[in-house]
Amino acid sequence: MAKKSGVKVNEFSLGMGPKIVSFQKGETTYSLRAFPIGGFCAMEGEDEDSENPRAFNNASIPKRMLIIVAGAAMNIVFGLILMFVTLMPNDAFTSTTVSQFEPYSFSAVTGLQEGDKIVRLNGYRTYTSTDFSFALYTLPVSDIDGDEFSIYKEDCVFDLYVYVREHIPEGMPDEDFAAMYAVWRDASSKIAETRDKEEAYAVFCDYYDRLSVLLGDEIDGYPEIEIQQSRKRFRTDMTVLRNGEEVELSSVDFLTYRTEENDEPQLQIDFYVEPIEKTAGTLITQTFSQTVSVVRMVWGSLIGLVKGQFSINDLSGPVGIASTLTDVAGESLRTSGFGSAVMSIVYVMMVITVNLGVVNMLPFPALDGGRFLMLLIEAIFKKPVPRKVESIINAVGLVLLLALTAVIAVKDVWKIIVGG
Repeated sequence: MAKKSGVKVNEFSLGMGPKIVSFQKGETTYSLRAFPIGGFCAMEGEDEDSENPRAFNNASIPKRMLIIVAGAAMNIVFGLILMFVTLMPNDAFTSTTVSQFEPYSFSAVTGLQEGDKIVRLNGYRTYTSTDFSFALYTLPVSDIDGDEFSIYKEDCVFDLYVYVREHIPEGMPDEDFAAMYAVWRDASSKIAETRDKEEAYAVFCDYYDRLSVLLGDEIDGYPEIEIQQSRKRFRTDMTVLRNGEEVELSSVDFLTYRTEENDEPQLQIDFYVEPIEKTAGTLITQTFSQTVSVVRMVWGSLIGLVKGQFSINDLSGPVGIASTLTDVAGESLRTSGFGSAVMSIVYVMMVITVNLGVVNMLPFPALDGGRFLMLLIEAIFKKPVPRKVESIINAVGLVLLLALTAVIAVKDVWKIIVGG
């Protein structure tokens, strides 16, 4: 963009720090530098005034704004390309419309219904599956009164799940399993419709009987539903589109569980969603909408960082990113094969490049967003910020950014050492 705007470019570099290799083409030096923590386009008159008519400081304000925005814009464009690549192999795309519940679904017990399109979760608008995933990721776990009727119904359907899991015979014929599964799902929906604990327990016992027959198990009485003082639940308010109208749902629970390896509460989505048919049109639409959702996710993460929702432990630099790529690729290779591993790496690259584009336009000194802010001030007041003041502000900003980079790098290395 600088060259197209007639501005002289002295050096274009990938990476920072000492040069590894460089070459000259025309008036510009192209270089690769040692540290993969960014890059730069060094223009004549960018950091100090120059008499050269092709200097950055002598270009018009609109041209300088275009040049400043171009880097971040190319990050987003590259993100779109990578998103397209990751979506291409899909047979279909994921929607936010509920198609079917698991028989042990907590969300069905607490108000969600088949056919509901989730449009808002915990105050976060969910246009795509990426929005939905991010809203779930940021959902806090809550302490809920264990004597609540909703908790009692959840325990009824979950105890039926435990009973089926523990007594299902090995090698059960498919037709018998389908029949049992249908009864099991019916039990969950009937329990969800009950109005008090006595009615819920009566339905529980009735279906306990029916399932025992299908499982070939002789029973002697029914288990009691255990009441506890409090329960950990991932609970949230939702807005859904139901029969063409927006419906507000309060206190919807997601399946919450613990494992032997991890005592912290875990969240599991306890329903399936309708697929979006893959066509040329939906591929393009999903490419743009999912990329926009990643941009929203980055902004949401930054806001969460300011609010204290996330900490410095949730930030990663080059070391942490490399470690994450290794983990993601290794897991995908182990479970789904080489092609899936490649697509997982491309997806992480897409998130990183979009992240860079968004963060780089923050109005912070030394970032392009900080420089853009200076140009806005110049446009409004018809005079530039004094060069000395701008230099001091950018120098302070750069020192703070490098210090943050160093702290995050140390944190990332320490995580690898201790196995975090």
